[in-house]
Amino acid sequence: MDERNLAEIIAKHRKDKGMTQVELASIMGVTDKAVSKWERGLSYPDVASYPRLAEALDISVEELMGFSEKRDDDKKILDVALKAVATAMGAAVLILSIMNKIEMKDAVTMLSLGILCIGIHLLRRK
Repeated sequence: MDERNLAEIIAKHRKDKGMTQVELASIMGVTDKAVSKWERGLSYPDVASYPRLAEALDISVEELMGFSEKRDDDKKILDVALKAVATAMGAAVLILSIMNKIEMKDAVTMLSLGILCIGIHLLRRK
């Protein structure tokens, strides 16, 4: 993590929340001048205060530290995989049903797996 990246992350998320430097300073127990220095990359917050700063900005500590890009990619890949499995189960049951090549218990199992994948996907979005 470089200081400039941290500075940009703090400034961006503070502004996205519509929060002033004074408001963030109050939450963090520092002066607005300290927040200004963080955002200009002239200094940075104490590492022990990262969880509180991340919470104030409504982001994860990982995102605050600039590590969220890979994690976001991993989340997207998992979400696509969950949707793909659900779609594949539904399509397989439909095709096998038309061909009279699937028993009811197998169809229910496959559809249940698809529904489970969609449920997991929806829970991860919260």
